[in-house]
Amino acid sequence: MCGIIAYTGNKDAVTVVLECLKKLEYRGYDSWGIAAVTGDSISQVKRVGKIGEVGISQVKEAIKSENHTAIAHTRWATHGGVTQQNAHPHLDCTGTIAVVHNGIVDNHDELKGGLAGHRFISQTDTEIIPHLIETLAKRMEFGRAAVEAAKMLNGRSAFVAIDSKSGMLIAVRKGSPLIVGVNGAGAGEFFVGSDVMAFLDYTNKVMYLDDGECVVTDGSGTAPKFFALDTGKELQKRVVDIHWHRGSAEKEGYDHFFIKEIMEQKHTIAAAINQDDDKIMAVADAIRNAFGTFLVGCGTAGKVCMTGEYLFSRIANKHINSVIASEFANYQHYLTPRTLMIPISQSGETADVLEAIEVAKSKNSRVISLLNVFGSTMMRASDDFFMVNAGAEMAVVSTKATTAQLAVLTLLAYAAAGELQEGKFLLMNTAGSVNDMLNPRYEEHIRNLAVSLAGKKDILIIGRGLNYPIALEAAIKLQEACCIPAQGFAGGELKHGPLALVEEGTPCIAIVANDETKNDMLGSVMEVKARGGYIIGISPQSHSSFDYWLKVPDAGNASPIVNIIPVQILAYHIAILRGLNPDYPRNLAKSVTVK
Repeated sequence: MCGIIAYTGNKDAVTVVLECLKKLEYRGYDSWGIAAVTGDSISQVKRVGKIGEVGISQVKEAIKSENHTAIAHTRWATHGGVTQQNAHPHLDCTGTIAVVHNGIVDNHDELKGGLAGHRFISQTDTEIIPHLIETLAKRMEFGRAAVEAAKMLNGRSAFVAIDSKSGMLIAVRKGSPLIVGVNGAGAGEFFVGSDVMAFLDYTNKVMYLDDGECVVTDGSGTAPKFFALDTGKELQKRVVDIHWHRGSAEKEGYDHFFIKEIMEQKHTIAAAINQDDDKIMAVADAIRNAFGTFLVGCGTAGKVCMTGEYLFSRIANKHINSVIASEFANYQHYLTPRTLMIPISQSGETADVLEAIEVAKSKNSRVISLLNVFGSTMMRASDDFFMVNAGAEMAVVSTKATTAQLAVLTLLAYAAAGELQEGKFLLMNTAGSVNDMLNPRYEEHIRNLAVSLAGKKDILIIGRGLNYPIALEAAIKLQEACCIPAQGFAGGELKHGPLALVEEGTPCIAIVANDETKNDMLGSVMEVKARGGYIIGISPQSHSSFDYWLKVPDAGNASPIVNIIPVQILAYHIAILRGLNPDYPRNLAKSVTVK
């Protein structure tokens, strides 16, 4: 959700955190703020709106002196409206302690009741933190006060606090992600960020902060020190090199990350299936031998899980359960040590998925995560993990990570059926077909359709079999990027309610795969057509009932991969035509780290 960056070192800290903060805009773009240590006090600037176009000169008007320690934040609003007062950082009454925060303090009202005499100026739960630290610091040093304050907070959260009196910076993690970036072995420059992409231009050496831990530096250039919150014991951390390509965080000539990442699917699908055969077979064996397997995810990843349920049934004759992560606790009564859980997430930091993993671990169930971010919390919480290799995905709307996840699940289904090489052959052919499909003429054909749909108030999407979950995912794409209340349905369910929504000119996207569902799907299409619906067919072959045809390759069991791509492109161009920013949908953020 919100993005945090902190820096202390020999460079101008305000310039550094501003540059880093722009890399975190996808985590929240309601407002932003920067605070820096200036002598014995804190200087800060806070504004409503996006950080992306802000120049250093605008910030330096408010923070004039050069500083060596600063924190910054880009906000996705939870508690309190989108106002300058609610923007982070938040200060204590003395103006010497500043805090940036990601998460929710569930007991903030209770804590606030115990802080009589303190001046609160925002509606946020975060503002309680600097005031708690201020109160505790009257009888103990700043670092210990921050730790004791953290222990008092309920809920998933992470915060960074700076103190101008001592020059100390402390970062605390209690659920929400924080990653430490260091220069070399830890001396010199020191970063704390919600995402490694924030500071990757400066260093690729990181140290992971786990739940219930804090890291402290005094700004003198000495190595940061890590501690356990509950015991105060100092912890030793390993420096890990991150090998992500920096260009993943740049648009590289494209107008938006969204379209760049769609086009990168020419390569990422192939990368997803470029896996070690032994590792694939080990996971497939775990699925075959498990007494109950659950695929668990949220949002788009949840639709990938649902597709996986169909894939394993169809390819491997194996029943697997797909469950929305926020509902997984309701299935805990079925879990045993023989149960296998496969959580799926792009960020590896999704709060509901992490809590589902905690439920599985409490029952001693095995967890093998399907991930895109190496070193993420999910990776470290799992018994094993499998990377989809899509690279950094910066747009809030997931595209390349989605098709990479679908590719890996398809590969695992074939492996579980003892047909790994057949699966690889299918998916390599599919990757080649996607490469051919993603060309300027195809994009222009879809843009022409977008022109006719941009003013529509609703769009229906239907599919059957493997492509029923893809109809649901297509609806998510149009909801996120275009703010259209699109709805996805199983084709066979039309007569049970959804046909009532169809009137003259209602757009209906029909995903018609060349499989055993084809004739039934065409029957569903005719039901909509007979009631005046405007039919957009996504299919390898055209049909007389289609008013507009988006051709896709005939990909067999990989049809979900190729069928979602034209909807991704359509959503992008409708968003542009509606004057929306497709990278940053209204009210949404990339990494949902709060419940």
